Amino acid sequence: MKIKTATFVVSNSDVSKCPKDRLPEYAFIGRSNVGKSSLINMLTNQKHLAKTSGRPGKTQLINHFIINKSWYLVDLPGYGYARVSKTEKKKFQTFITKYFEKRAQLVSAFILVDIRHEPQKIDLDFMNWLGKKGLPFSIIFTKADKLKPNAITQNFKLYQSKMLEYWEEMPQYFITSSSKSIGKEELLSFIEQTNTEIEALKKKP
Repeated sequence: MKIKTATFVVSNSDVSKCPKDRLPEYAFIGRSNVGKSSLINMLTNQKHLAKTSGRPGKTQLINHFIINKSWYLVDLPGYGYARVSKTEKKKFQTFITKYFEKRAQLVSAFILVDIRHEPQKIDLDFMNWLGKKGLPFSIIFTKADKLKPNAITQNFKLYQSKMLEYWEEMPQYFITSSSKSIGKEELLSFIEQTNTEIEALKKKP
């Protein structure tokens, strides 16, 4: 898939105010400072579509971007290290939970994980919550350019073994680097294929 257009649509903290049309949505979420904004900018070929910041936790709303006028990329607030009050963190948690529970257009979530670090409880807990809710997700390992190939393999195997303590099989995953565009084609091809399957299902009598 080539991304020809990527346009900001709306930001809000109320899922009922998200776009009303029935285009498929893919939501990107992860711990603060995992490289989410950089990944989104890399995928869309735009340097400033998603705001990057040296301060973790900059994204604080549900941000919708329409891609190729055919699907939505949703940039969700990070969790973990954001420099916000406990009250604000609770507010984020509430509207993120409501987004996942109520957004019928959501096709899949992408959980971003820094491949340099060992599995974090907060990520595992969130993925298990999605699983219990029956919500599809894939894992995107970020910052692969920071490690040598052997270290990437070793860290992935560690993550896989941890996931298999909870799951029967490893969920769909992608290994990426925003600065080197690693994993870009694979990720966009996955979205394109999924959208094609959705369209085919719509046409069935």
